[in-house]
Amino acid sequence: MKCLNYSTLSLACALGASGLLTHADAPAQTSPGHSMVSPAALKWVDLPSLPPGAKIAIMEGPMSESVPFTARVRVPANYRVPAHWHPVIEHVTVLSGTLYMGLGKVLDVTKGMAVPAGGFAVMQPKTPHFAYTTNEPVEFQLHGVGPWGITYINPADDPRKRQE
Repeated sequence: MKCLNYSTLSLACALGASGLLTHADAPAQTSPGHSMVSPAALKWVDLPSLPPGAKIAIMEGPMSESVPFTARVRVPANYRVPAHWHPVIEHVTVLSGTLYMGLGKVLDVTKGMAVPAGGFAVMQPKTPHFAYTTNEPVEFQLHGVGPWGITYINPADDPRKRQE
């Protein structure tokens, strides 16, 4: 195992070289203010504030309070999130696939920008925008400081209203 000579990586390199960090499916470890979570430990649930098909795994939160949050979101291929805005800044890092995002009060696939795996986007509070996928599912990480929310430009697009 090749290790970089940075103090923050030294412990990880030492543990990896000793075989202590070889289990990708290890359970989450937490203590007040600290958290380490393997992908296998994430708990995926339906995300009712987005159209059907979206799943979310909260990694840090809760998103409903004025505290930092981090979540992973998975959406299927050919997925659409109509134009909406958030009350707080939105930070999106695409982990797999290509997410298309655009500014505006209507979802317009001719105005979306491709944000591929490794790409990053920031949307300021109350900025109308939309998102969609094409022929592949997408997973992205969302983080910010809550309280989180989503307001659809067209209230009829809100999937929570359809469930009532």
